[in-house]
Amino acid sequence: MTNKQEIQEKYEEHANDDRVHTGIPGLDNVMGGGFRHNTVNLLGGGAGSGKSIFCMQYLIEGIRKHNENGVYISFEESVEKIKEDMASFDWDLNKLEKEKKLVILYYSPEQIQKVLDSGGGIVRDEIEAIKAKRIVIDSLTAFTLLHEYDLQKRKSVLHLFDAIYKWNVTAVLTGEHEPDIDHHRSNVMEFEVDCVLLLYNLRKGDVRERSLEVFKMRGSKHSQKIFPMKISDDGVSIFPEETVF
Repeated sequence: MTNKQEIQEKYEEHANDDRVHTGIPGLDNVMGGGFRHNTVNLLGGGAGSGKSIFCMQYLIEGIRKHNENGVYISFEESVEKIKEDMASFDWDLNKLEKEKKLVILYYSPEQIQKVLDSGGGIVRDEIEAIKAKRIVIDSLTAFTLLHEYDLQKRKSVLHLFDAIYKWNVTAVLTGEHEPDIDHHRSNVMEFEVDCVLLLYNLRKGDVRERSLEVFKMRGSKHSQKIFPMKISDDGVSIFPEETVF
């Protein structure tokens, strides 16, 4: 049996049915069973850290294993580019779209702001059309760039979060930044969300090593350890019993 299979079996055996399972082998056990229902969760990391793959896997595993349909909203890449980037994984996004289990949308940050100002009807209609329980927004950083000052950014972010809570979904939003393992400084977004996961892609010698940290999780006991993370043909996995350094 491979390490990947062992992690997956352990993950499924101890998964908490009261939580929304992440779909990332090895992760749920170290964060109290998964995300809390109807929460807003931030996935922070720099370029190449695996954020988009993590997010799509979260939706795909929800569809496949928990009958929870999903919506993926991108502020930066077209629908075609997203599908192209995910083509190497055995996820068949086109099939899931045709079955009305998955919706992939592109909006500019300006468009989504107008949607929110008008009551969020367009996005809400997409969620209701497929009875989605999971949503991804990629990225929150692009959305905050609409505003120059922190107070404006915070008001806009809170407006978005309020809409998400009303949509009755469990959301994962990405944030673009390079976390510092030794000296992490929380930004305005991290103070407002229910959970913060940080992805690292740090150079060690002549190679880079990926890792994941559960930095914050309201109302939950979670591990304080930083875990090795790998991306394979099956997607993202973390390895709770291994060390990064």
